[in-house]
Amino acid sequence: MNIVVGVTGGIAAYKTVHLVRLLTKGGHDVTVVPTEDALRFVGLPTWEAISRHAVTTSVHDDVAKVRHVALGQNAELVIVAPATANSIAKMAAGLADDLLGTTLLATEAPVLIAPAMHAEMWRNRATQANITTLRERGVHVVGPADGELAGGDSGPGRMSEPEEIFAAAQALLTPGDLAGVRVVVSAGGTREPIDPVRFLGNRSSGRQGAALAAEAAARGAEVTLVSANISGEVLAEVRHPSIRVVSVGTAAELSEAMTHESSLADVVVMAAAVADYRPAAVSERKLTKEGGGIPAIELVENEDIVAALASQRRSGQLVVGFAAETPEDASELLARARRKQHRKRVDLLIVNEVGWERGFESPENAVHILGPNGADAGSASGSKRAVAAAIWDAIARAR
Repeated sequence: MNIVVGVTGGIAAYKTVHLVRLLTKGGHDVTVVPTEDALRFVGLPTWEAISRHAVTTSVHDDVAKVRHVALGQNAELVIVAPATANSIAKMAAGLADDLLGTTLLATEAPVLIAPAMHAEMWRNRATQANITTLRERGVHVVGPADGELAGGDSGPGRMSEPEEIFAAAQALLTPGDLAGVRVVVSAGGTREPIDPVRFLGNRSSGRQGAALAAEAAARGAEVTLVSANISGEVLAEVRHPSIRVVSVGTAAELSEAMTHESSLADVVVMAAAVADYRPAAVSERKLTKEGGGIPAIELVENEDIVAALASQRRSGQLVVGFAAETPEDASELLARARRKQHRKRVDLLIVNEVGWERGFESPENAVHILGPNGADAGSASGSKRAVAAAIWDAIARAR
C-alpha cells in the first residue's frame, strides 16, 4: 500500500521514526512529508534512510510531476503523526501553505491523525472544535493517550504509541471483519437520584465501552453507543461516522434504551457499570441537616439488564457481558466470573479485577475473556483500545 506519513513539529516526532519502520517492514511503500518545524526534531537523512525515499518539505520540488498534488492523489492512506494543535487547526481550516497541507487537500484516501500536545492545548475549546470538525469530515483519530508529557507534565495529550497507530492504520487498509455487522455497546455508569442534588453512582468513566464502540466502527460495524453519563471529552475521542450515540442517565433509562436498540443488533455488548440498587423514593427537595437526624434511604434492586437481554436474544444474536470484581486471587476471580456467566446466560463474559487504582478511571485495563460455556478465550492488557481489539477478536471467533 502507498502510504504518506506527515510529520509535524512536536517532540513526539521521534516516535514516528518507529512508526515508519513498522509500516515499511509491513510491506508498505512509505513517503514521509515533514514540515520545516518537524525537521528541528528529526533530521531529513533519518526520514530518507528509514523510508527509503527522497524527502522534501517544499511544494517547488519535482514540479514537472506536480508533486504537491500527486502525493495526495496516489496515497491509499495518509497519516499525520504527531498532529500538533497548530497542524490540526490548519487541517480544519483547509490551509495548504506547505507540502503536507497540499497533500492533505489533494487526497481522497482515508486520513488518520495522532494528536500530540500539552494537556491544556488538547482541552482548549478551539482544539476540541477543530477535532470535532475533522471527525465530521471523516478523519480518523487515534489517541491522544493520558500520560507523561514533555517538561514533566502529565495528562491527556501524549501521542499514541507507534504500535497502536500502526494497528489503526492496518484496520483502515484492510476490509473490516465486522463489515455489515450491527453492534450495540453500552458504556459509562448509571446514576440513581436521591434528591435533585445527589445520586448513587460509580466511578466508571466509560472509556472501555467507548473504546469498544470505536474499535467496532473501525472494523466496519454500524455501531450504536448507549452512553450513561460519559463526559464530552471521552465521547469526542471516539466520534466516528458509523457511531450513533444515545444518552441515558439511570438504570431504568439504560434498560429501555438497550432493549430498544438491541432488537435488530447482531452483537450486544453490555459494558456499562449499572447500579445494583436505587432509592425506593426520590425526594423532590434536597435533603438537609436541619431538624437533626440522619435520613434513612431505602434501596430497591435494579433490573439485571444484561440477563434480560440474554433471555430475549433473537436467533444468531451474541450477547456479551462485563464483570468488575475485587477477588482475593485469580482463581476466585475466574470462579466468580464463571458463576456469573452461567447465571446471566451471556455468550461471552469480560471480567476484570478492579480496585482503588485499577480498572475504573484508568487509561489502561487488564481483562480475562470467558467464551461460550465458560471456556477460556484468552486475556488482554494495555490501553483500553488495545483491550477492545482483543475483545472483538474473541467475539469474531465466537460468531
